[in-house]
Amino acid sequence: MVGNWKRVFFSVLTGLFLVGCSETQLAVHSAKRLIASPESEAGGEYKIGKPYQIAGAWYYPQEDFEYDESGIASWYGAKFHGRRTANSEVYDMNALTAAHRTLPMPSFVRVTNLENGRSLILRVNDRGPFARGRIIDISRRGAQLLDFQRKGTARVRVQVLADQTRALKARITNQTQLARAGSPITIDRLPKPKVQTQSLSPVGAQPTTAQALDATPRSLPEIQTAQAAEPMTLVEEPLVEDPLVSEAVEQAAVVNTNIFVQAGAFSRFDNANRVKAKLSPLGSVSLSQVLVNGRDLYRVRLGPIESVSAADRLLEAVAEAGYPEARIVVIK
Repeated sequence: MVGNWKRVFFSVLTGLFLVGCSETQLAVHSAKRLIASPESEAGGEYKIGKPYQIAGAWYYPQEDFEYDESGIASWYGAKFHGRRTANSEVYDMNALTAAHRTLPMPSFVRVTNLENGRSLILRVNDRGPFARGRIIDISRRGAQLLDFQRKGTARVRVQVLADQTRALKARITNQTQLARAGSPITIDRLPKPKVQTQSLSPVGAQPTTAQALDATPRSLPEIQTAQAAEPMTLVEEPLVEDPLVSEAVEQAAVVNTNIFVQAGAFSRFDNANRVKAKLSPLGSVSLSQVLVNGRDLYRVRLGPIESVSAADRLLEAVAEAGYPEARIVVIK
């Protein structure tokens, strides 16, 4: 009799436990759908973020609709496939996306491979790269289309598409406001971009020569963590892609470029001259005067440098000499 009572007691406990597990799984599933519902459909939540520091260097996210920079690009793939990006999307290495340290998320950029003239429009939806000497991290598919997947890096020019980014911001912001007001949001009530189709390589296929690049940290833990959003109406329709992002690759003329390591730009000539003298044992150092936003600055650069690997080594030496915010620049 006692044995029967114990069996009944444990059966009840087991049932309650299973019900609890089911409710927990339902909550997790609902939270994932909530994060990837109307806002993600329009390109994730619109996010700028606060200043942050990595390896001694400070980064200051901001809206910069005149952003135009040349440097070294890398790519990331299977190791991060399926993880959350910094603006709560799910990273898909077969999509045409990119990670940038300071541009708003999402934003549209045109990336041009200066080594072969191929250019492509990508959507920035993540933070990074955090390896010194890189200005943008591109999805595997983007690297394939720009033709530097096997090489691992490329000299690139990154230009923000101002009008398209402003329009995307307005679309996402309006959707967020409607959701927080408790208004039902469905695809049919909002502009519906044309769905783009792609022919992609199998997930997980990537060359071993670029695996080392995938070890780069993707996002700051506090940035990468998806935050719970306010209640909104969930929809069952499939996500649609931004109409600008397609596999259309443009071809431009190839130009000669040189790689330099820039130690910094200083407002006083005497400070720049001291930096030049300090770094002269590392290689050829130049000091030039430039006008930036109406201010005279004195720029200290080392180079030109023959290869990306040599530039990486010199950049580390300059950082260890006391200039952690030094960077690699590519000059036409």
